[in-house]
Amino acid sequence: MLNSWLFKKIDNSPLIIFRIFFGVLVSLECFGAIATGWVRRTLIEPTFTFSFIGFEWLQPLPGNGMYLYFIVMGTLGIFITFGFKYRWSIISFTLLWTAVYLMQKTAYNNHYYLLILVSFLMCFLPANRYCSLDSHFNKTLQNHSMMSYVKWIIVLQLFLVYTYAAIAKLYGDWLDFSIIEILMQSKASYPVIGTTLQQPWVHYIIGIMGFLFDLLIIPALLWKPTRNWAFAFAIFFHVFNSIVFQVGIFPYLALAFTVFFYEPETIQKLFFKHKKLYQDSEVQISSYKNWFLLGFGVYFLVQLLLPLRHYFIKDDVLWTEEGHRMSWRMMLRSRSGIIQFNLVDKTNGATSPVLLDNYLTRYQLQKVSCYPDFIWQFAQRLKKEYALNGHDIQVFAKARVSINGRSLSPFIDPTVDLANEKWDPFKHHPWILPSNFNDKER
Repeated sequence: MLNSWLFKKIDNSPLIIFRIFFGVLVSLECFGAIATGWVRRTLIEPTFTFSFIGFEWLQPLPGNGMYLYFIVMGTLGIFITFGFKYRWSIISFTLLWTAVYLMQKTAYNNHYYLLILVSFLMCFLPANRYCSLDSHFNKTLQNHSMMSYVKWIIVLQLFLVYTYAAIAKLYGDWLDFSIIEILMQSKASYPVIGTTLQQPWVHYIIGIMGFLFDLLIIPALLWKPTRNWAFAFAIFFHVFNSIVFQVGIFPYLALAFTVFFYEPETIQKLFFKHKKLYQDSEVQISSYKNWFLLGFGVYFLVQLLLPLRHYFIKDDVLWTEEGHRMSWRMMLRSRSGIIQFNLVDKTNGATSPVLLDNYLTRYQLQKVSCYPDFIWQFAQRLKKEYALNGHDIQVFAKARVSINGRSLSPFIDPTVDLANEKWDPFKHHPWILPSNFNDKER
């Protein structure tokens, strides 16, 4: 049964057209990041970036180097589209995209993380066996089939993403639609739809349909009687998200994934009418079966467990943010806060405030004011900077944070020297004060 499920040969049309869609989309993402000013705001204007903890050595290229960096990634996207030096192109893109993801989190987005995972998986898939420059110049490479595990790897990855997204919505502020109201307030100025998005009945629809979509879209696409209806609703859902939330290529990447849910002959007829349809459906046990099953199992075990880690960390993840990233917790909260850092010179006891505008951009300040890992990292940076000038300092922070429109509440223990604290990504940090989510005052 397992052999038939994973190692049956099927037509590879879905994978080939997905490669083309994927290459176009990542190229648009990279060139669009330059055109919209994202690269400038996020990677060029800051004097330093908040890298993922442990990757502080990853900083942007100096000067305008990051423009060239994104041009290279966009060009690799074009190479992927045309299947030119595919293996080299997809591996290079994956490494470059992962690096730029790790070197900054001020503009963190779950979709950027998903793009890492999909790019990583594509490194191992035979996506250049047809309709590619590689197969054009090397006829021995050309093939019309793929193993069925290619489809199921993508389907399982998507199932985990959407299922965890649905589970995350089962909390008070989503179920009473208050977070949706808050998210829509910034859309009031949108032409035509801005006023409508402020209506309570719209919030109810968004809340209910958002949960049901995440929970049911993968089963609905897998079941043939509901597949076309699910696809039609997916088009509406993702285009709505693209217009309202402006989340880059993700809605269109999500739609591109649907090619794996249709029969290969359907995809072949739509996109590759001159391609020979592979119909043998033979089971071919590969010599690398055991290594494949080991890698498959380890990868998806990590994907299964990583989003659960916040359940084992003390306090509410909405408050502490500990375990939030890489957990598919999307569109769930709105954070704001105010913060003051004070430095104490250990030599003479002199206290001085930190002028944050001297260090941080507006976007970085928004994060430092209410995210604990940003607060800790900034304290570490201050300690290092002053140490280079011969000063041994302590760093204290007074912070108040608002979650989902609640009143500001004390967030950081002002008596703890943050410069002397360690960071553990899998444990609670006691200098984050306890939450009080009984307070629903907004």
